[in-house]
Amino acid sequence: MTEKFIIGSEEWCSLPELGLPAVKIRVDSGAKTSALHAFNIHCYDEGGKAYAKFDVHPIQNNRKIIHRCIAPVVDRRVVRSSNGEVEKRVVVVTPIKLGDQVWDIEITLTNRDSMGYRMLLGREAMQNKVLVDPDAVFMVSDISGKEARNLYKLHVSKKASLNIVLLASDPDLYSNRRIMEAGELRGHNMKFINVRHCYMNISANEPTVCYRGGEILKSIDAVIPRLRPSTTFYGCAVTRQFQASGAFSLNEAVAITRSRDKLRSLQMLADKGINMPITGFANSPEDTKHLIKTVGGAPLIVKLLEGTQGVGVVLAETNKAAESVINAFKSLKVNILVQEYIKEAKGKDIRCFVIDGKVVGAMQRVAADDEFRANLHLGGVAAPVKLTPEEKKMAISAAKILGLKVAGVDIIRSDTGPKVLEVNSSPGLEGIESVSGEDIAGSMIESIERHVLGKE
Repeated sequence: MTEKFIIGSEEWCSLPELGLPAVKIRVDSGAKTSALHAFNIHCYDEGGKAYAKFDVHPIQNNRKIIHRCIAPVVDRRVVRSSNGEVEKRVVVVTPIKLGDQVWDIEITLTNRDSMGYRMLLGREAMQNKVLVDPDAVFMVSDISGKEARNLYKLHVSKKASLNIVLLASDPDLYSNRRIMEAGELRGHNMKFINVRHCYMNISANEPTVCYRGGEILKSIDAVIPRLRPSTTFYGCAVTRQFQASGAFSLNEAVAITRSRDKLRSLQMLADKGINMPITGFANSPEDTKHLIKTVGGAPLIVKLLEGTQGVGVVLAETNKAAESVINAFKSLKVNILVQEYIKEAKGKDIRCFVIDGKVVGAMQRVAADDEFRANLHLGGVAAPVKLTPEEKKMAISAAKILGLKVAGVDIIRSDTGPKVLEVNSSPGLEGIESVSGEDIAGSMIESIERHVLGKE
């Protein structure tokens, strides 16, 4: 029997065949499988064997260091995380080195950006090899974060540098932080601009945008509008001013305006033959009963035209309840849509992330218990999903019809095929990046490079 050696609850290890000289790990005997932070995961066959190619940020909270890895695939396994989420992961095999000990382990690949460690070492990898002292740390190897960073070469893009403005409201939002990081990683000059702090002289001979304090935002190559619904009107005005000054806009103001008008966007999609739930719209309470009949009766969905992230969406389970909800909304002088309820979807929908006419990521959102809305902000859970060719084509077409280069297209599966629910011009990145393992923020920056620099 091989003599076991003692390790602490935290250690530094290396994964030599992956080219990772230093990875801080959390040792967890309560977890069965080991996991490594990975994104841009792509599987392929070579010589009759399966391999995975993936990228790793080996140092926690440092996205500027990227390492590309290749490892043989041994399985695809369903894993339940510590927070209860179920995910199907790629499993690779590779040697691990702890101190002077080296042995092969199986590792599942997943996005661990929200976790405290780049890697988790589970009990299967430790079996017959180690004993864990839960009170000790770094018993085998103790290096500083600076020493670990120095073991890696910093990845910096060689592409020409661009001046890119991120036009939004909250610099601390995950999506905004990721876009800023992705642009800086590729060597661009990124500037976060709060849309509410901008002002313009629209009659000037040379169109300009000014920032609070008197700064003139000039020589801007591209703008990324990430506008909250409450800032749509003013944000689109600022975006148009940037466009007039010659800046490329990742989503143009006119396309954002179309997508934010739910009624107009659905009319445009319907005009081009995009399948969607039966949807009705009326102005007078006198037409309520006929409106309910138009969408097939209860149960049905009532939506505020100005609602977002599932807010202002009500499920009416009877015709009488539907009449009450519709008339209550109308008494408040707000505009609503009445929509067919797709019962067979069972609280699930699909978010497709489209960039430049290509689906770059997708996730299925599952509603929380006793909730029919699958929005993540309302407790919905994200899970990987495989799109059908029809769903991919539908998502791409919907984004194109509205003129959006970047779009989150929400699709629901029904007995009569997929249907588009709505199209979002500022889709969030957190859920989609975590579930798909794709660098969505990086793809957005690459889109700007294609359009501005003409580089593939």
